[in-house]
Amino acid sequence: MLYQRSSALFADAQNYIPGGVNSPVRAFKSVGGTPIFISKAEGAYIYDEDGRSYVDYINSWGPMIIGHTHPDVLNATVEQMKKGFSFGTPTELETEIAKLITSVVPNIDMVRMVNSGTEACMSAIRLARGYTNRDKIVKFEGCYHGHSDAFLIKAGSGAATFGNPNSPGVTQGTAKDTLLAEYNNLESVKALFEQNNGEIAAIIVEPIAGNMGCVVPQEGFLEGLRTLCTENGALLIFDEVMTGFRQAMGGAQERLNIAADIVTFGKVIGGGFPVGAFAARAEIMNHLAPLGPVYQAGTLSGNPIAMRAGYTTLNIINNDRDLFNRIDATTETLSKEIHTILNEKGIANHINQFGSMMSVFFTEANEINNFEDVATKCNHETFNKFFHHLLTNEVYIAPSGYETWFISDAIKDAEINKTLEAVRSFEL
Repeated sequence: MLYQRSSALFADAQNYIPGGVNSPVRAFKSVGGTPIFISKAEGAYIYDEDGRSYVDYINSWGPMIIGHTHPDVLNATVEQMKKGFSFGTPTELETEIAKLITSVVPNIDMVRMVNSGTEACMSAIRLARGYTNRDKIVKFEGCYHGHSDAFLIKAGSGAATFGNPNSPGVTQGTAKDTLLAEYNNLESVKALFEQNNGEIAAIIVEPIAGNMGCVVPQEGFLEGLRTLCTENGALLIFDEVMTGFRQAMGGAQERLNIAADIVTFGKVIGGGFPVGAFAARAEIMNHLAPLGPVYQAGTLSGNPIAMRAGYTTLNIINNDRDLFNRIDATTETLSKEIHTILNEKGIANHINQFGSMMSVFFTEANEINNFEDVATKCNHETFNKFFHHLLTNEVYIAPSGYETWFISDAIKDAEINKTLEAVRSFEL
């Protein structure tokens, strides 16, 4: 049995942790089977409790862009730990990382550190509401911005519609202020502004979507959102928890040359530790306490260990100007070669790729542009077989057809070849 110890650990975990996991997708419910328990990671690889190694295309869901346990990050973090774990006071390091972020990310003057991407997005919409003195927000079906109540909303009967709670515990009162639109459908957003004249505080969007698989914005879509916000006095929030410092040093704003009003970060910004942040121009950020009336706080915000890991990671990326070219090229090679191999096998597929994010969709469709496309046009049973085949062949991708691959700079020719060999042996 390949996963004997993992299976035993999962059985034990289910007695003490809901579902045996501390984040639902880890349970493998989408793909079936038993989740593997990881004991360590290094470079391009993770190692399970049964002693097997895997080429890692999850990379802790994005942050390990320079690979696992990078020696510079490890050493810096260990040295910081010797000075103390948490202070609950200001530190110089917080200012240093804020200076670095504001120097490389367009359209921001100030940064507020938090502890997760969820917290960053939750705080961003609170700030947008406080700044505009409006209640409603627009989000897109299939875009995930964390598990804050305002984001756990599903679509109603139409694409441009009021949302309904998508989870018990989310009230109808909360849901009524979240409006749902269809990603890559600008008309659905225009309709919401027409129906809710002067009530919309902000649009929040993943500029390159990663939570319905990798879905790329069509030409003019994000530009249209920017125009709608400007014309209607609303703020445009880019959720760059995935794309920040991954698509470019300045994130999707830099890569796509589109200015957001508020930007949220996570993943890479913490170098593998729990960190999030939100940032904007000074005139917006000055509405935050203690300067302004919008309250946000956190005991562990700006934790020195997390700040040191993030600061070291961001400096490595910032000082290696070829890094983004390398990982983009690696991702392009993987996507093209996998597409070719599957085509040769007669297995219908479409691969979306943008920078170092990609997804393999098993579909006859020529395009995958939104959540509805992923849900209705893709063969998820084939994806599940593909996932388990790769896992058996020691290649680890996200255990869901609604997630993206995250490529790291540690993926080199040996890992690419191992991955492609695994794909070549895949049969339906």
